[in-house]
Amino acid sequence: MAHPVVHAEIRSSDPDGTRSFFGELFGWTYPAEGAYPGYTFVDTGVPDALYTAISPLQGDGDLVTFFVGVDDMATSIADATRLGGRLVQEPVTVPGVQFALIADPQGHVVGLAQQL
Repeated sequence: MAHPVVHAEIRSSDPDGTRSFFGELFGWTYPAEGAYPGYTFVDTGVPDALYTAISPLQGDGDLVTFFVGVDDMATSIADATRLGGRLVQEPVTVPGVQFALIADPQGHVVGLAQQL
């Protein structure tokens, strides 16, 4: 499988403020539906654009990251740690997808996403 970037996310200590800022700056809007309270998808006004979301914090600090599609979450995490990276966020399952965060040896955080 190729490993495309499948999602981007801004995790914010002030998600309402973040939505307001980028809404004013770029004209983004936010559909009412989300995966959980405070989590919103971004409508950039571009059909078939990369899925993007703004959410409350899901860890220690604010974060902007992208998610790479993988076939096997456990194998991808094991490979990342074998190569000197580390697991930042344990896998979480929401309807249709499992996601986790890893970091490379230099500390750059990247998400992993496996469709279920």
